[in-house]
Amino acid sequence: MIQRIQTLYLFLVVVLGVLLCFFAPVTYVYPENLTIGELQVFSKWPLAVITIAIPLIAAVDIFLFKHRILQARVNIVNAFLCIGWYAICFVYIWFEKQNFNVDWYVTIWAAIPLVCLVLTMMAVRRILRDEALVRAADRIR
Repeated sequence: MIQRIQTLYLFLVVVLGVLLCFFAPVTYVYPENLTIGELQVFSKWPLAVITIAIPLIAAVDIFLFKHRILQARVNIVNAFLCIGWYAICFVYIWFEKQNFNVDWYVTIWAAIPLVCLVLTMMAVRRILRDEALVRAADRIR
């Protein structure tokens, strides 16, 4: 399990995903004339769920090493979650900008889902390469 390079890729996804859970990827700067009554805090639970799901799925995926095709499919789902993270984050930024006229800036932590996406796709390529190698060895026998 640990001797395969895709396991290291997935482990890095887990570590970076856990880091993303603790740091804010976007910081809002609210105007000074905004009162507390005007500020409606809306739930950002979909972004939180995806932020937690990315490292969780990658951690579970590490232990699917005996089922390579399933492991590749789960990784593809995780890649779509990384893309979806950016889509949902954009919606939240757009909503805050439209409703409260806030300024915002992206921190370095917003790049973590992109790095996770690249690592996940690298893991998929290695998993499929392993599967092709195993099938080729089975044909030779």
